[in-house]
Amino acid sequence: MSSDGLDRVRALIPAIPDFPQPGIVFRDLFPVFRDPKALEALSAHLTTHLLNLPTDVDVIVGIDARGFLLGPLLAARVGASFVPVRKRGKLPGDVVRTSYAKEYGLDEVEIQKDAIKAGQNVVVLDDLIATGGSAKAAGELVRMIGGNIIEYLFVIELEALAGRDVLDAPVYAPIVY
Repeated sequence: MSSDGLDRVRALIPAIPDFPQPGIVFRDLFPVFRDPKALEALSAHLTTHLLNLPTDVDVIVGIDARGFLLGPLLAARVGASFVPVRKRGKLPGDVVRTSYAKEYGLDEVEIQKDAIKAGQNVVVLDDLIATGGSAKAAGELVRMIGGNIIEYLFVIELEALAGRDVLDAPVYAPIVY
């Protein structure tokens, strides 16, 4: 992303203290979606990044719920399918499930068993990586159904929380705090 595009995106992401609970500083990506030029700059940057990976991307897995915002757009741009990882009880049909600890609670996520074919190359996408718990859980689900994770992709990384250290594939985030 050009420094102008990255600067525009970064300037739109506020730090909201004590949300969703005291002690948490929340980085809100939603203002980027209200600025078409910033959204296009971000989307173009992430698309270029994905197209330059050494391996073709077959599937983009978006984590509930912000991974659903960029995931289908990026998947269409790179010729991949989009698969959601959702909170427990939100997907129909046969699913696999795992649980994980978040920085402010416990959660369970699911993926449909037939959503990824064995051996497909997968990028796991979310808006932000903090402790890495939700991304790690999504990665576990992808592997349970036979997917090959080639990268974890985020818009924002909260570096001090060292979330990338719990993940077992390369991590990319263009904005780091």
